[in-house]
Amino acid sequence: MTAHDGRTVTQADLVGRRSLIFFGFTYCPDVCLTTLNEVALWLEELGEDGAIIDPYFVSVDPARDTPERMAEYVDYFSPRITGLVGSDGDLRRMAESYKVYYARVDLDDGDYLMDHSAAIYLMDSQGKFFDAITYTATFEEAVAKLRRLVDEG
Repeated sequence: MTAHDGRTVTQADLVGRRSLIFFGFTYCPDVCLTTLNEVALWLEELGEDGAIIDPYFVSVDPARDTPERMAEYVDYFSPRITGLVGSDGDLRRMAESYKVYYARVDLDDGDYLMDHSAAIYLMDSQGKFFDAITYTATFEEAVAKLRRLVDEG
């Protein structure tokens, strides 16, 4: 996958650091905006402790999301969030490895949206699944899981 700053990011880059991974797209009208705003607030709440967590926003819309567009989008929420884009094949492989659902939904006006899983995946310092934060989690529940990731992950 390509980061919004042009770096290549692979699964190996997750080893040695704790990660927060969310799949979405920049044209998302609701879930992605809300979730990324919450991620920024959670990281702010963690303060210095949260510095060991690398947050990633992975695009499920490689046709429209470019590294440049991702850079603008993630920077709106937090300069800490890294936006990732890739080819259809890159995305399919990554989504399969995280068991993420995504599908194109065509609209009557010729445009489209992307339906996608809304969970946030927390990965430990070995690059392994640690926990998930659901879309319905409260602020307190999410921060508690992130604190546990910092302490135990």
